[in-house]
Amino acid sequence: MAEQALTLLREVARLEAPLEELRALHSVLQAVPLNELREQAAELRLGPLFSLLNENHREKTTLCVSILERLLQAMEPVHVARNLRVDLQRGLTHPDDSVKILTLSQVGRIVENSDAVTEILNNAELLKQIVYCIGGENLSVAKALIVEISSVSPESLNYCTTSGLVTQLLRELTGEDVLVRATCIEMVTSLAYTHHGRQYLAQEGVIDQISNIIVGADSDPFSSFYLPGFVKFFGNLAVMDSPQQTCERYPVFMEKVFEMIESQDPTMIGVAVDTVGILGSNVEGKQVLQKTGTRFERLLVRIGHQAKNASMELKIRCLDAISSLLYLPPEQQTDDLLRMTESWFSSLSRDPLELFRGISSQPFPELHCAALKVFTAIANQPWAQKLMFNSPGFVEYVVDRSVEHDKASKDAKYELVKALANSKTIAEIFGNPNYLRLRTYLSEGPYYVKPISTTAVEGAE
Repeated sequence: MAEQALTLLREVARLEAPLEELRALHSVLQAVPLNELREQAAELRLGPLFSLLNENHREKTTLCVSILERLLQAMEPVHVARNLRVDLQRGLTHPDDSVKILTLSQVGRIVENSDAVTEILNNAELLKQIVYCIGGENLSVAKALIVEISSVSPESLNYCTTSGLVTQLLRELTGEDVLVRATCIEMVTSLAYTHHGRQYLAQEGVIDQISNIIVGADSDPFSSFYLPGFVKFFGNLAVMDSPQQTCERYPVFMEKVFEMIESQDPTMIGVAVDTVGILGSNVEGKQVLQKTGTRFERLLVRIGHQAKNASMELKIRCLDAISSLLYLPPEQQTDDLLRMTESWFSSLSRDPLELFRGISSQPFPELHCAALKVFTAIANQPWAQKLMFNSPGFVEYVVDRSVEHDKASKDAKYELVKALANSKTIAEIFGNPNYLRLRTYLSEGPYYVKPISTTAVEGAE
């Protein structure tokens, strides 16, 4: 099949007006598996197909785009970057949108591949051309690419800002169209994942503008379209930079999180829960939350309530946030921090251990795993070990293999056993016999099945 495709490709290159051959090549390619095409990648000569795109013939263009889509998939991004640069540059300025999108998708593959992207970054002229070509496009794929290119290095960000593209994106972020605003904040959040990206956003006053938009959101009836993205932006910014500085400089961010958690809208509650989970994932963030005092206690009560009563999806998000908030690495377990996580745990519900045990006994693997994750998060903290030991039947529940039936649940239970067994205080708190049961479980692995003993019964014949 691949041989037939190669023969037709050679025919297309040889003929003046190869419409029939293009139709035949198009239908043959639908039946050739991608791995067969990959084996022949070195033989694929795509220049003639790119040339046919310039003939302004609708059917030929449509066929060539479809054929190129398939053949380019079979080529490594590095090969595309090295050998098809000129064709890509032409494609970016083609009058037909389908050709532009084909080209942009290839540029996307190149940008996502660390070996291929250096081919572009080492060629300033090509990078500039790609950036300027994309500049004329309002296609969302073009905007996403600009952010990807900008994120690669300070130099690539510089090309994108000089071309005015990033400025255009930022204008739309603060513009009147709320739906465009919602898309733009996702892209700006991606840019903020890099140090040079955050520096640029701060210098340009973008972070201040996002903060001001959150301030003004109360009077905007359409704010629910973009607010979730704006709050997520600050959550990610805080954990990548400094939670304390971010929350001190932009107090509206935490205000909005506290407000959203009290909302009746599950979307808003979900974003607030995720954001608190991100913010509390490191010790500095936990301390920032602790400083808010009774407000944070109320927030914990609310998260505990949602973990018990919300929809399945929101329950899981609450449990994930609780795991993130309560986890303390052994080297950071000071008396103060241990007292803090203990008080947070007790704020979640009247009997939090029973709450999570109840959730973990529901017949939904995702919920079961999320509840086990909460136990795993606190498993190396002495106060939690005492609670577990003093809770009737809890140790039996931990070492009972008959509770979990699917792989994900068995893995989650194994992580809990591992966290307990590897803790320095477990033998003292659980007692040696229970400690040995945990070590045995650990050495047998997550999927151990106890052999059924077959005892011969006398006279059974």
